[in-house]
Amino acid sequence: MTPTNSVVPCGCAFLAETPSQIFSAEQFAGDEALMISTAEQFSRREVLPIVERLDHQEDGLMPGLIHKAGELGLCGVDTPEAYGGLGLSKNLAARILEFMSLNGSVSVTYGITSGISQVGLALFGNEKQKNKYLPLLATGEWIGAYALSEPNSGSDALSATTRADRVGNKYVLNGAKMWISNAKWADLFLVLAKVDGERFSAFLVEKDFPGVSVSREEYKMGLKGSSTARLILENAEIPVENLLHQEGLGHHVAFNALNIGRFKLASMSIGLARDAIGLAANYALDRKQFGQPISSFGLIQKKFALMATWFYAAESMIYRTGALIDSAFESTGGSIEGNRKAAEEYSIECSACKVFSTEAESLIIDEALQCYGGYGFTEEFPIARHYRDARVSRIYEGTNEINRLFIADRLMRRVKEGRVSGIAIGDSFLSELAGKAIELAPRDQIGIGALSDVLLLTYAEQSARLRAQQVGGSAPMLYQAILPWLNLRGAEAFQTLSGESVVLPSAGRPEFEAISQLVYTRKGPAL
Repeated sequence: MTPTNSVVPCGCAFLAETPSQIFSAEQFAGDEALMISTAEQFSRREVLPIVERLDHQEDGLMPGLIHKAGELGLCGVDTPEAYGGLGLSKNLAARILEFMSLNGSVSVTYGITSGISQVGLALFGNEKQKNKYLPLLATGEWIGAYALSEPNSGSDALSATTRADRVGNKYVLNGAKMWISNAKWADLFLVLAKVDGERFSAFLVEKDFPGVSVSREEYKMGLKGSSTARLILENAEIPVENLLHQEGLGHHVAFNALNIGRFKLASMSIGLARDAIGLAANYALDRKQFGQPISSFGLIQKKFALMATWFYAAESMIYRTGALIDSAFESTGGSIEGNRKAAEEYSIECSACKVFSTEAESLIIDEALQCYGGYGFTEEFPIARHYRDARVSRIYEGTNEINRLFIADRLMRRVKEGRVSGIAIGDSFLSELAGKAIELAPRDQIGIGALSDVLLLTYAEQSARLRAQQVGGSAPMLYQAILPWLNLRGAEAFQTLSGESVVLPSAGRPEFEAISQLVYTRKGPAL
């Protein structure tokens, strides 16, 4: 296929030939860079030396870490200043979250309390609610949790059966919430329930309210240092003033919190991948076979180059999306309705980041473990913990399958509603495939998933390319190395959707050795 300049209707920034704003991690400087460094040093000095103790959930240890992080301002990075936070950008919050995620258990505990447990309140709460609760969460004095899933209601969130009934000046809640991160330590839960069994609504539930309890910890494959348990509501009495937003509009709170949560989960995922790359690089440089370090072997160098390119593409998507989200919030004026629109505007890109980054995380950590050989399969080395911890990333915050259905469905809905304008397609091999894939408008799940794959791979390609053009240095080399991989998978997805043969464009051989040397030098990602 040869790129053309066809025009198709699309509401997604990632298909625009010249996006209005491109952002890269390299642009952080000054106080922003200091905050990022603070997060990294916190992880390396406070967290990584005690991971074994964390895995055994030593009493008070994890809450103590969150309190320390709060004292440093890390729990309220993008919380408004008026409510005890720093009021910084979503993009900077994502970068800080990446470096707070060098351990999976701390990542999820910190990520929930500083992110999805606060964002619904910050966007949809009234002044009394925000003044009461946000300062406690932003300073790390309290730990937050988000309670949406139920034993029989996971991906199909709106089928929840937890019930809320108005009784005088209280709501009485009954039901059980499952897979609740931070449950054992949480002081405040954002709970979704149906008023009178019909109107999906959001509530701010304190742990000490009558009728609120937490069941035993789940015995998990990974994230053993985090708390995951059921929240039990048995005639739980919730003051009427703790209704968040409006009765029947809980989906606005729940799904827009998830939109931002998916964006941030992408950063959590590459944080763990970052540490895996560093661990594997140190091991490869030290481990000798046949009289030389295994880091000198070509197939090992190729692994590190691939890890670096997957990381580069995921990171490029995240920081571009973060800039777009920040721009949307700046333009909406801060009203509740404006916040809703801003959180929804780039929901497709947030899902694309979540899917690509969590799957890149799995690829990176798998290859990092392979570099250890047999040692990687033992608990003696830290890479095994990362391997276990990373697996859940493709499940929570909406499974990657649900996110794939969402990406294509939301795009096609915007097209049908006429909410988007025609834009140029054809600035790359993948963007041409995307234009053709959209025109096919699949209706079955396999076709819809394939369309979403073409779309999110297009977003990855374009983000990586635009960042390379913006920052130069080693970025163009990383882009040229990831491009054949992206094109191949895009062609495979298009074939699944259309049944047509696809001829891949020619591509030069990636500079695997040069990229691996950058990884070895940096003991981490190449850029």
